[in-house]
Amino acid sequence: MAARHIYKVIFQSRDQLYEIYAHKLSQSALFGFIEIEELSFGERSKVVVDPGAEKLAAEFESVKRTYIPLHAVVRIDEVSREGTGKVTTVKGEGATVLPMYTPPNKGGQG
Repeated sequence: MAARHIYKVIFQSRDQLYEIYAHKLSQSALFGFIEIEELSFGERSKVVVDPGAEKLAAEFESVKRTYIPLHAVVRIDEVSREGTGKVTTVKGEGATVLPMYTPPNKGGQG
């Protein structure tokens, strides 16, 4: 059986930095987005409660597929095993948002 890919995706939304794990990742048909499917939240301990992991699991509880804007992605790694996803608050300036590519107008003047 072929090894199953696991991706760690880190992206920013407002003042929150998200770290999620997924088994499927692709360029979306929606221009400027990546498509993330089969989200994984890892093993949760019943003894130790991680508020960041709990918040993340609650936010994506019924999500089948999510679309993340390319400019919000900080990093994507293919990893050998799943970790625990989390949400953290970004202090200070946060990540720099890059300008979005806009295709040239093919109709002439613009």
